Amino acid sequence: MTPAWRTIKDAYLDACRGEVEALKPGNVHRFADGHRMTADQFVLSAEVSAPAISEPNAPVGRRVFDAVAATREKVGTNTNLGIVLLAAPLAKAAEDDRAHLRDALQRTLDSMDGQDASDVFSAIRLANPGGLGSAEAGDVRQAPIISLIDAMAMAADRDMIARQYVTCFADIFGSGLTALKDAAERGETGMWPTVFTYLHFLSHFPDSHVGRKYGSGISEKIRQEAQTIEREVRHEASLSRRQDMLLDFDSRLKAQNINPGTSADLTVATLFISNMNFSLHKRYAGG
Repeated sequence: MTPAWRTIKDAYLDACRGEVEALKPGNVHRFADGHRMTADQFVLSAEVSAPAISEPNAPVGRRVFDAVAATREKVGTNTNLGIVLLAAPLAKAAEDDRAHLRDALQRTLDSMDGQDASDVFSAIRLANPGGLGSAEAGDVRQAPIISLIDAMAMAADRDMIARQYVTCFADIFGSGLTALKDAAERGETGMWPTVFTYLHFLSHFPDSHVGRKYGSGISEKIRQEAQTIEREVRHEASLSRRQDMLLDFDSRLKAQNINPGTSADLTVATLFISNMNFSLHKRYAGG
């Protein structure tokens, strides 16, 4: 039987690579680099962060910090903080009980302690994400004086990644996995289930990364435009025309330096969960 850490590592790498291969407007992908970053940097980031994400018995905070530190050392820029923040608790939970992943995730989130908070705050400072603000007791630029969950709760109304910590990843287990499944059931293949998962997040939730940099008005405008694009792409039978539509949206966003990075991070987490579930189903089926 494949060791749990190997299954988790492979699921994480496949999720990161699958996200990079998909045409995600405004984000970095194989069809177009952007924001002074390349697709190859994201692939390398996945490879160097995977050992920390899947490290057996490691606490969540240490997984986050070690993954960010490895990325900083090899890539030199913040390519994957959001991905790592979402993947670390999922990996820890999967190690404990992959058959009942969400129940295990809730236990993982509930059990995080002060050291987890300290490590996560240190990782965020090291990554130095664009638009980072402060929130009194939850200011990551200082030593934490509250729990990690409490700090995330303070930011949950304006940050989709923080919101996952206080809702047991409700948006991912709910609408994210549903969007991925619905696309596959419609007959979408290749990159397209991932594209539609990304468009789902971008069209249903104002992107947190965009909101931090440009304000809620711009993030809401992008959400509305993504809603129109998602509907048009879904009803377009020609894959080449679909691609042209997405590339046009992509170029317009990048011309304004708009990067919906949180929507991409949520997409990776959705693929990560899906990959682990698929592996589990194969095991139970004797695969």
